[in-house]
Amino acid sequence: MSVDLTEISVLLRIQDISASDWDACACPEAKTGRAKDIFSTHRFLLALEKSNSVGKGTGWIPHYLVARSMGKVIGVAPLYLKQHSQGEYIFDHSWAHAFEKAGGSYYPKLQISIPFTPASGRRLLTHPDWDLLAQKALLSAATELAEKNHLSSLHVTFCTDDEVNLGAKMGLLTRKSQQFHWLNNSYKSFEDFLDSLSSRKRKNIKKERKKAHEFGGTIKRLTGTEIKEEHWDAFWTFYQDTGIRKWGTPYLTRDFFREIHKYMNVDVLLILAEVNGVYIAGALNFIGRETLYGRYWGCIEDHPSLHFEICYYQAIEYAISKRLKKVEAGAQGGHKLARGYLPVAINSLHWINNINFRKAVADYLEVEKSAINHENEVLLEFAPYKKL
Repeated sequence: MSVDLTEISVLLRIQDISASDWDACACPEAKTGRAKDIFSTHRFLLALEKSNSVGKGTGWIPHYLVARSMGKVIGVAPLYLKQHSQGEYIFDHSWAHAFEKAGGSYYPKLQISIPFTPASGRRLLTHPDWDLLAQKALLSAATELAEKNHLSSLHVTFCTDDEVNLGAKMGLLTRKSQQFHWLNNSYKSFEDFLDSLSSRKRKNIKKERKKAHEFGGTIKRLTGTEIKEEHWDAFWTFYQDTGIRKWGTPYLTRDFFREIHKYMNVDVLLILAEVNGVYIAGALNFIGRETLYGRYWGCIEDHPSLHFEICYYQAIEYAISKRLKKVEAGAQGGHKLARGYLPVAINSLHWINNINFRKAVADYLEVEKSAINHENEVLLEFAPYKKL
């Protein structure tokens, strides 16, 4: 496969490309600080592989794309052969049902994404000197793989505006979904943030935080070497509880948390609630260059408003203290609006092999896009901030 002077290869293991070559495309900015998108780094994808969170038996089979020009790596993409639609957060279950009801085989399909991670970022990871050429090469190679292997579809999820524009020009369908993000308007403190809210919303949050802190213990924010194995043991218990209730079985293995403890602890913020030496609830966050990413929450005891405190308000306080630009608190959740998180549009790209099914999906996406845009406009009218 080739585009101009670009050669594409497929790797079945992230170990088969050096971290320096991968990260030169995934996070070149990390030479002067943190990566913007911690999830696309070699070490995060390696943790998923080494922990058997992806690979044989998981429905996420790695087929990483690597673009080279004259032997130099100029682009990479986290591509997976998918046997299901779990752990993606851009939902196509209804598409699969309709396609298979009509006699087709929707699975396997191809997915360019970060497994189990509803966080937006670049998905066509290119060296800064080769952006457009490498992006086209990677996207062309992925669609060619799907077509030549008679797969139903290719999906590129949580991608950027630039990638959506390129994909649309190359004939892929574009989709809009919804998340809620908190944006830092140069706040100096949490009180400064509260002052930007309407009086009623400000009082509600103060009341909610007061109630949350009546659980009888303390809340800790831990990162780097402050995080010990005992903290991961506690969080693993929380994660299993949430995973069983939401997905039936947890997506990540216990070894995944051991891997990130060893190699990514500076990228992690754990927020834990403790009562009499016992951890009862917690949230896992990843720290990007500009964004705090809230990922998982769980508990072994229910206490009023503790979820909101640990997942949302503690995250806001941390982001303000570190001068981060925003907090992404994961997939969906209209309840986040009252807590200062605003609706934003999320991108994905879709290539559908069957022409008739492609037309049906395209028609659906136009209606969905209009509905998402309208809902976001309405929700913004109910945002908790003072009206100018």
